[in-house]
Amino acid sequence: MKFKFIRYRLHFYLFAFSSIVILNTNCINNLEFGTENNVEDVVINPEDRLPQIIVNTNGGVIVDEPKINAQITISKADAISFEGNIGIEFRGATSQTFPKKSYGLETRDENNEDLNVSLLGFPEEEDWILYGPYSDKSLMRNILIYDLSRDIDRYASRSIFVELTINNVYEGVYVFMEKLKRDNERININKLKDDENSGEDLTGGYILKIDKTAGSNLGEGYNVLNSFTSQYAPQNATSGQEINFLYEYPKAGNITTQQKDYISTYVSNFEDALASDNFTDSNLGYNAFIDKASFIDFFLLNELSNNVDGYRLSTFMYKDKNEKLKMGPIWDFNLAFGNADYCSGGNTNVWAYKFNERCSSDFWQIPFWWDRLLQDPNFISQLKQRWNTLRVGAFSEASILAKIDAYTNTLERAGAIEENFDTWNILGIYLWPNNFVGNTYVEETSYLKNWVLDRLTWLDGAINIL
Repeated sequence: MKFKFIRYRLHFYLFAFSSIVILNTNCINNLEFGTENNVEDVVINPEDRLPQIIVNTNGGVIVDEPKINAQITISKADAISFEGNIGIEFRGATSQTFPKKSYGLETRDENNEDLNVSLLGFPEEEDWILYGPYSDKSLMRNILIYDLSRDIDRYASRSIFVELTINNVYEGVYVFMEKLKRDNERININKLKDDENSGEDLTGGYILKIDKTAGSNLGEGYNVLNSFTSQYAPQNATSGQEINFLYEYPKAGNITTQQKDYISTYVSNFEDALASDNFTDSNLGYNAFIDKASFIDFFLLNELSNNVDGYRLSTFMYKDKNEKLKMGPIWDFNLAFGNADYCSGGNTNVWAYKFNERCSSDFWQIPFWWDRLLQDPNFISQLKQRWNTLRVGAFSEASILAKIDAYTNTLERAGAIEENFDTWNILGIYLWPNNFVGNTYVEETSYLKNWVLDRLTWLDGAINIL
């Protein structure tokens, strides 16, 4: 006879129970390894459990802006590491249609004013994200690419697996992460004040992004208040699409007219230089405007994962004071690593930057930048050198597979895989835009591993014959 032992969640432990959780591994076996007839009970030690995040909205209903007042408790190994006030709201665009929501958090003091704090060992800040992996049934695509980015010395959001409970309802495995913003420990650029409108003060810092419009947008769609438009139509576009650059920092509501003029002119001059006959000239060409190494790393991270949204959505760039334009940080790779069934997003043998050729009618297209950069022999030479260096280090098969195994082991030891898929019964079910549907968690992670191996092999050949 089989018995199912219910795992008591942390908020009950804090008030009633001690440190042992009994978990029936028959459920894990069904999720990960196929059917298993023998029942084994395992003990999950408190230190093996994921950090627990408990949110109480006191009857308030979470919406997509504005943030509502709530309280949060964060615990690890049954010890509370933080309790306090927060503002919380839904976040994301397409992901808001998923039953498993993602959330934006703002830590606050007793007067509900913004409060910088260190959470789960991350540097102090006030803005945080709880990302809920849903269509990504491996649960790990974002963590994987962010870790790889930091491994190659490119800042990406610090991230950690947690389990989330809201108003006594368990929500599953989440990724707690830093929101991308200007900060000495995040996007480390100069704080541009609204009275800095001339001279070298005007040169930075700025953050721009190519993305969908969302949240507080100062009007409908892309407009002169929130963005500026490239003068160069995306290559292969068939529906009159344009490339729009959103003001991310300073925010659209704060950036001055002079600052708008400066950064839009800077990007326009870069594009003019890149499109010119002298584009490879070190003084007259694009090199005068961009940090080439950051563009190369951004390219390699998007190509490694064949990010179907790469270069055209969730694409950040920044310019510091007296410095050149840099690409990054990377953001939002839940549809990468073979998890998209459209526009060849599931393929291992296509260039992500060639998206426009495959899906020329899609509203969001890729700027002409990447095709043009790959016409420069010097850019190609540096790209090859960087790829081949990374392939014996951070991008080696052993390194990437070890990361995937480590994430899996962390989730298994915590009993979090069973908990998540008990709550979200989605294994074996197609969720947009899955390219692969595994019947078990092991099948999902095996697909991810095999996809990565095939992708690395293809890129080795494709990059070295550029």
